[in-house]
Amino acid sequence: MRELVLDTETTGLDPKSGHRIIELACVELHNYIPTGVFWHWYFNPERSVPREATAIHGLTDGFLADKPLFGAIAPDIVKVLEGARLIIHNASFDVGFLNFEFQKLGYQQPISMERVTDTLALARRKHPGSPNNLDALCRRYGIDNSTRTKHGALLDSELLADVYLRLIGAEQAGLDLGARSAEVTVAGQAAAVQVRLKPLPSRLTAEEAAAHAAFVATLGDKAIWKRYGDALPAEPVQTAA
Repeated sequence: MRELVLDTETTGLDPKSGHRIIELACVELHNYIPTGVFWHWYFNPERSVPREATAIHGLTDGFLADKPLFGAIAPDIVKVLEGARLIIHNASFDVGFLNFEFQKLGYQQPISMERVTDTLALARRKHPGSPNNLDALCRRYGIDNSTRTKHGALLDSELLADVYLRLIGAEQAGLDLGARSAEVTVAGQAAAVQVRLKPLPSRLTAEEAAAHAAFVATLGDKAIWKRYGDALPAEPVQTAA
């Protein structure tokens, strides 16, 4: 399953009041695993950016002046989004802006909320009564958001991808070779995939180990099993009768 964790930055709160998208980013997941693939665009909004908006995301008129118009990139965006489930925090806001931009360009099929997972709604169900903005969720799940001094579509998409995987129980734990095993858990699957750093104790009895050694001895000196003789435990585990 292909998913895109998506975020936008805008000049304001309502596209019907003339506000526009100025930044868009998507981070790709495949079967709940980040692929490392992402898309990131800035746009010239053909209008000024209010100071209060710049205070949030840091994007200025001067920075955006030479960026392409949304319409110039829209065909590429449509191709990127095609067939993917969209993961968005407070999804009605971003989808509303995207659909406004697409409809303004004459696209006939807006993004349906049926193909969107709203992580804000997920968080409110899982943590009722608690703050569920992105910063609060990063703190709850121990996700490092120290570089998030301002909002930014790409950084926020990357952070939201981590938050989303924890919200649905599909997080991938880090592989710490010096301390513990690594585990990948995907929601809806029957079992986790686990990497063991140390093998489990042998469950062979002394009698079984001796019988195996006797059998290998009959195979001759070139038998492949001779290579693995040292792998047998020196002191097999005794089992209860």
